[in-house]
Amino acid sequence: MKLVSTQLSYFFSDKRTQRNVRALLKYVAFVAVVVVVFAELFHLIMVHVEGQEHSWFTGLYWTLTVMSTLGFGDITFQSDIGRVFSMVVLMSGVVLLLIVLPFAFIRFFYAPWLEAQIRHRAPERVPPGTTGHVIICDYETIAPGLIERLKSKDIPYFVLEPDPTLASNRYLDGISVVVGELDNRATYESLNLDRARMVIANRADTVNTSIILTVREVAPEVPIVATAGREHSVDVLKLSGADHVLCLKRFLGEQLASRVAASHARSHVIGNLKDLLIAELPLHRTPLAGRTIRETRLREISGVSIIGVWEKGRMTPSRPDTQLTHSSVLVIIGTQAQLDKLDELLFIYNVNENPVLIIGGGVVGRAAARALQRQDIPVHVVEQNPVICDRARPHCKAVFTGDAEDYDLLVEAGVLKAPSVLLTTHDDAMNIFLTSYCRQLNPELRLVSRITHERNLEAIHRAGADFVLSYASLGVESITSIVEGKDLIMLGEGVDLFSVPLPASLHGKSLAETGIGARTGLNVVAIQDGGEVRTNPPASTVLEPGTELLMLGSNQQRQEFLSVFG
Repeated sequence: MKLVSTQLSYFFSDKRTQRNVRALLKYVAFVAVVVVVFAELFHLIMVHVEGQEHSWFTGLYWTLTVMSTLGFGDITFQSDIGRVFSMVVLMSGVVLLLIVLPFAFIRFFYAPWLEAQIRHRAPERVPPGTTGHVIICDYETIAPGLIERLKSKDIPYFVLEPDPTLASNRYLDGISVVVGELDNRATYESLNLDRARMVIANRADTVNTSIILTVREVAPEVPIVATAGREHSVDVLKLSGADHVLCLKRFLGEQLASRVAASHARSHVIGNLKDLLIAELPLHRTPLAGRTIRETRLREISGVSIIGVWEKGRMTPSRPDTQLTHSSVLVIIGTQAQLDKLDELLFIYNVNENPVLIIGGGVVGRAAARALQRQDIPVHVVEQNPVICDRARPHCKAVFTGDAEDYDLLVEAGVLKAPSVLLTTHDDAMNIFLTSYCRQLNPELRLVSRITHERNLEAIHRAGADFVLSYASLGVESITSIVEGKDLIMLGEGVDLFSVPLPASLHGKSLAETGIGARTGLNVVAIQDGGEVRTNPPASTVLEPGTELLMLGSNQQRQEFLSVFG
């Protein structure tokens, strides 16, 4: 009963509802007047034409039966004028009662009532006692993946949505959502902001500024992570009170730039694990291609360990007999000194001083160009928009204005001699097309591409891309690493390096006995015991309580591991 009264109160407090109800009541009053007029005319015709006397209530009864088309036939006119009047009453009833009234009732009352119920369905506050939760201020590109990651770590979350209808839809989809205005103190108080783990301000830069200031007013100490769409917004968001500001488009460009092959063969650091660095090493035009991992003897020569191998967009475990090719990219782990030693040994190989070709000069493309420029790597940019070309010109050696589908333009830009091509357009179909096109024009170049939708990952790899990264996955990994207080390690689309405490079900077993790889598809690349990290542990390694497993794999495989081993 309390819920119904609350819904009614919410329904009738809306000004639009009040206008609708007034319009419906006016129409009902109009129909009532018409019924009364017809009832009076019925009496006049009956008395003066038909010569019959009937009560006032009988006139009302006849009018309603005729207008509703029931027509019982117990009271009828015998004269022509009476029958014409009956036809007028009948047609009026068809229009007013059978057509307009149902429409008016649905339009002005029933539909708004259902909408009000839907809008009121999503909660306006978090459950009592909620603590340690993450507040996400928008359900956009990053949010679905971030929510999955938080759920896998048993971290509660709530999406803040100001639109009640959208909030209700999210709620029906099983998403933890709370309705509230983004710039209202009461909203954040209803979210138990002072006990939250973190706030993710992931809306437009201007809106994020308002969110940050309101959050700081309610809970000065709660950590805030903000996303910035434009580089010049980073300082504004920081000054507003954000603890971490992620300019993801710029970061995406830098991450893509770190995956190109240019000038000389060398490793590219992509993250760190305590005192160890994780890097990628393309094998194109190096003597390591054509050998097995055992035959490379990298651990003996430089001290680095191979923990995985990228092969045409797929991550494979580092087995001693794994055959390496010119398209292979090793994922290695070691100290800075060990990586430097490896780079010295490989520096003379894969010499190609030609410029890297970037297709797309937008925010991501320019960020990639700047990152390569800082490494003294020459860059050519292909861009269709002359205005964007002018913006990209200071960050590259040459800019080519035109359509990237133009063969002559690509040849002039250097696709036939380029060591790498970096695709940064936000159109997946275009990136897939250009990947296939560039691969046919120059089979030996390294192709690095951006994608928007994860569903296109397989297609772009089949087209020939060597490395693919999306805005969404980069955002998810970046924010997750901040939530967990860990350094970001960005391996690639759909592949993560993560640590899991050893489950009790695996205590005392050897790595071979666990069957982790066979049962989940995960690859155990290292074991962390206290402060010591042992990479590439042999199958005979006995797993002791208190250790952590460092594994390579997808989030789905991680969920399978937790399901199988607890």
